[in-house]
Amino acid sequence: MAEEMNMQKAKEVYDVLISMLENRNWKYEAHEEHLLIKSGIQGDDLPVSFIVVVNPRNQVVQFISAMPFKMPEDKRVDAAIAVCAANYGLVDGSFDYDLRDGEIRFRLTSSYRESTLSEDLFEYMILVSASTVDKYNDKFFMLSKGMIGVEKFLEED
Repeated sequence: MAEEMNMQKAKEVYDVLISMLENRNWKYEAHEEHLLIKSGIQGDDLPVSFIVVVNPRNQVVQFISAMPFKMPEDKRVDAAIAVCAANYGLVDGSFDYDLRDGEIRFRLTSSYRESTLSEDLFEYMILVSASTVDKYNDKFFMLSKGMIGVEKFLEED
């Protein structure tokens, strides 16, 4: 019974998210069977692709954006330092980093447990997330290519 109610609430949240995207003429791919949306924007330098997932079990909405590259093995420790430094200054959301494969992704999560999320909140999640990724993706990319060192990353952050 609880699982069924969680799924019903998740679908309601998903419908509000779709409504927000429709009302703002946002291009997206809906995958209703997985309560997932794929979309993106063109950042200043690199594209910002993302997914938004409604998770009925945890009753959260997650915005996730993986960098379009992975850190090479010889840059992974520097990247860990850079990710920590970037996260320290963030007000909302965080970068996740997998030291094993060098993937960096941004994640912003909002719970809808015992509450209703609005179109305005979803717009906020997307805009804040996209601007945060756009701010850092080129710095992470330059670090991955050896164009800047971790010291320069920290200096500019």
